[in-house]
Amino acid sequence: MAQLPECRKWQVFMCGCSYLVLFMGNFSTTLVRSSLKVLSLPWLQPVLTCQTASGPMEEERVAPEGPDMAPLEEESLFSNLDIFLFSLIVGLLIYWFLSRKKTEEAIPEFKRLTPVVTPQRETSFIEKMKKTNRNVVVFYGSQTGTAEEFCGRLAKDAQRYGMRGMSADPEEYDMSELPRLAEIDNSLAVFCMATYGEGDPTDNAQDFYDWMQETDEDLNGVNFAVFGLGNKTYEHFNAMGKYTDKRLEELGGKRIYDLGMGDDDGNLEEDFVSWKEQFWPAVCEHFGVEATGDDTSIRQYELVVPTDINMNKVYTGEMGRLKSFETQKPPFDAKNPYLATVAVNRQLNQAGDRHLMHLELDISGSKIRYDSGDHVAVYPVNDVSIVNRIGQILDADLDTVISLNNLDEESNKKHPFPCPTTYRTALTHYLDITNPPRTNVLFELAQYATDPKDQDTLRKMSSASPEGKGLYQSWVLDAQRNILAVLEDMPSLHPHIDHLCELLPRLQARYYSIASSGKVYPTMVSICAVVVEFQTSTGRSFKGVATNWLKNKVVETDNGHKATVPMYVRKSQFRLPFKASNPVVMIGPGTGIAPFMGFLQERGWMKEQGKDVGETILYFGCRHRNEDFLYQQELEEFEKAGVLTQLNVAFSRDQEGKVYVQHLLKKNKEHLWKLIHTDNAHIYICGDARNMARDVQNTFYDIAEEVGVLTHTQAVAYIKKLMTKGRYSQDVWS
Repeated sequence: MAQLPECRKWQVFMCGCSYLVLFMGNFSTTLVRSSLKVLSLPWLQPVLTCQTASGPMEEERVAPEGPDMAPLEEESLFSNLDIFLFSLIVGLLIYWFLSRKKTEEAIPEFKRLTPVVTPQRETSFIEKMKKTNRNVVVFYGSQTGTAEEFCGRLAKDAQRYGMRGMSADPEEYDMSELPRLAEIDNSLAVFCMATYGEGDPTDNAQDFYDWMQETDEDLNGVNFAVFGLGNKTYEHFNAMGKYTDKRLEELGGKRIYDLGMGDDDGNLEEDFVSWKEQFWPAVCEHFGVEATGDDTSIRQYELVVPTDINMNKVYTGEMGRLKSFETQKPPFDAKNPYLATVAVNRQLNQAGDRHLMHLELDISGSKIRYDSGDHVAVYPVNDVSIVNRIGQILDADLDTVISLNNLDEESNKKHPFPCPTTYRTALTHYLDITNPPRTNVLFELAQYATDPKDQDTLRKMSSASPEGKGLYQSWVLDAQRNILAVLEDMPSLHPHIDHLCELLPRLQARYYSIASSGKVYPTMVSICAVVVEFQTSTGRSFKGVATNWLKNKVVETDNGHKATVPMYVRKSQFRLPFKASNPVVMIGPGTGIAPFMGFLQERGWMKEQGKDVGETILYFGCRHRNEDFLYQQELEEFEKAGVLTQLNVAFSRDQEGKVYVQHLLKKNKEHLWKLIHTDNAHIYICGDARNMARDVQNTFYDIAEEVGVLTHTQAVAYIKKLMTKGRYSQDVWS
């Protein structure tokens, strides 16, 4: 007989118990009935009618007599049903007991397995500092990698001043432990904080920012300093750096040196170097330490060349998980981009010396969702010719498999980029070889120059002296010399390629405003961009990494291979109003029109749904009607369908005097003021931050003064209030 499962046996057992209850109930009834029958026997009657010492017994109840009353039949003590049920229950109980015993005996002996415990990442930076005997921690809030790079340089510099530093991502640690920093003697916390968007913290600093806002912890005994990274063309210049510096002092922290504010619109590198040159002397004075005087190069990573390597374990361009481009798994983000197929790649402008393009990336099956106004991040690939030329100059085998391992075994950052990999992959996918190198790179490379003149020049450019700053500005920045140009123009400079790879910053993702609506095109993400290419003062051609790479993305090659782009979507606050009936005013010259194509598609979709859609007005600007009137056909169709209420286009160079979008805004000032002041309109601006966005904002000040009859101070406050309410939004870049 096949054995029953344990659960089934329990069911049989419980069923048996139920039958037992029924049997006992039936048995009780039979017993009572039989007892009554015994009591009615004639020979017991005298006994039952006798008086007792305690009193007379209850009078016998005599059954009524009559012609219709038949005598009672003889009944057995147990009925046939009782006997059947009792036998069944006993049989089931015996079967369950014996089968259970067999099952228990049949269970084999298994060895107890020791569970594999994955080591947890240390979230206490205090304990880590104590464990590794460090007294300086440098936190970074970074969106594009610059603040992280500055952070690493400061942590490295600490060694030159007799201190031990570590760089730290606030997202990886419990920042509520900051008050405990006072437990470590001569300790210091430095914060390199970039400002993102409209005065917001970077993604990795969001939790730290929230903690600072909510906490009332006492930071007495905590020494700190802050360097902020920002851009003066933006409304909230260095807002995160300013807030961090102010808030840490409010909580009782002691500021060791003044807040530094770098301006990316000017020379961010120079700002940082100048601040750093004053910061360390202040640290020395406060803690009573002195510089060691050792300016020799300090390596952070060691080169390891594996002798026996499985090529399936070698990174070939993945951002995080090995082979992630071969086996794609959502969710997709910065460390796990989606490999989207290029479905469309067409030129938008009809003529002119520029190349403006529209691309569509197929995201079918990725589960990626996006809204109008979001950004798409694209991971570009460096120019192969530049990579090969660097390898040629350094006489390196670019296909050598290498691993750069952190000398600090306690560091969370084990490698500067995914390892193991090849030099070719590192220079192609992971390192920035196109932008001008920073001063710290030049300083470290100087030791490899065999010509004393070249060595002196490199060290001078990396110094904080006025002469050095001027030379770096003219020879590197103004001339747009990348690392290849530096190597070519200094023939005696032959650094070790592994050290060069350690020094170069990471190649960052490029962000573009999505030019489509996720509601209308849920499986397609559109990009509108202009290809960056120009001649430098040295006669070289400077090519933007991402736009030139995208330009050459052929939809499908002759062999049927489809071009792909590693990408992910970054959410934005650039959103259409919640109520479709609110009017919208969109201002986007050039490629600034991108998010408004998505807005128009969505407003058209709302209209088709029968919703009440408010006025939709666009101010677009370009150079010439017949050259770069982007999306002309689509815009005219939107206007014809009534989706676009008003299309205003400024052709800046089609007439003698230049006309820009702000001139058209001023021309329609009465209607605009009514929309803003009376009809609750939302204003959106996208494009150049340095000039256009600022000029447009000043124009709205003028409109508020001229039509709204406000003073300049009142006008500024009025527009600021619109920003606070989310009715004046900007998606700008410089």
